[in-house]
Amino acid sequence: MPVLVVGSIAIDTVKTPVEEHSDLLGGSASYAALAASFFSPVRLVGVVGDDFPKSEFDFWKSHRIDTTGVQRVNGKTFRWSGEYAWDLNTRETRSVALNVFETFSPELPANYRSTPFVLLANIAPKLQLHVLDQMERPRFVVADTMDLWIETTRPDLDALLQRVDLLILNDSEARQMTKETSLIRAGRKIRGYGPRYVAIKKGEHGALLFGEDEFFSAGAYPLEDIHDPTGAGDTFAGGFAGYLAAHVQESVTFDVMRKAVIYGSVERLRELTQDEITDRYQMFKMMSQFEVLT
Repeated sequence: MPVLVVGSIAIDTVKTPVEEHSDLLGGSASYAALAASFFSPVRLVGVVGDDFPKSEFDFWKSHRIDTTGVQRVNGKTFRWSGEYAWDLNTRETRSVALNVFETFSPELPANYRSTPFVLLANIAPKLQLHVLDQMERPRFVVADTMDLWIETTRPDLDALLQRVDLLILNDSEARQMTKETSLIRAGRKIRGYGPRYVAIKKGEHGALLFGEDEFFSAGAYPLEDIHDPTGAGDTFAGGFAGYLAAHVQESVTFDVMRKAVIYGSVERLRELTQDEITDRYQMFKMMSQFEVLT
């Protein structure tokens, strides 16, 4: 089944301690859509300017990503520039130019409105709600958020939480939202705000998944060399949503969601192959298996 992905599309300039690259494809929707496309067809909604490369549309098409919902308007595409510290967990934004994204209002093509699986990538909760208002009873809704929306648009975010099945956020955002130091307490508390499930990302330490009286903890895929962590959380969300769309039969079960956490964790972008996804999944199994002592 297809996945609807709505969020930002950007052109990034990224500097890390080892290298710097300009004019990279960025934005929450871009990362999420590519990750989801390894499992399911994707319907992408976003906005770009007239400076956005046609080659990226060709790249999306090669990954089963329908771009009918991507608006191309006069002006410049959203641009972001950032620099990472040596630990790659800390980054500094050097510049942000919202450009055409500043006035973006997601409008869904008619055939997108019945898409069964929805991923509301990291954009303002007001825009995420606007998307849901256009949907026709989606089967499962995943939403991502960030510290900015928790701090500045909490009423809109609270309204959104009543309408989503799964909320994805990172560990610092979970603590910010709940004022809890324990992530276990925070995850359970966030479920009380509305979503049936909560996934808390812990960066290089993996992820936690919370359901009703259900809990799952997964480590992160071990990487010896990390060149650019930009979009890792969006990629996780996209892989998660894409796996669900591809493997859910009648209902979304916690067992399927556990596997979705793992598959979301093995993703990378342009050079990933299906064989690598399989190999990385097997590596996860090997890392987490153990024998019960007798």
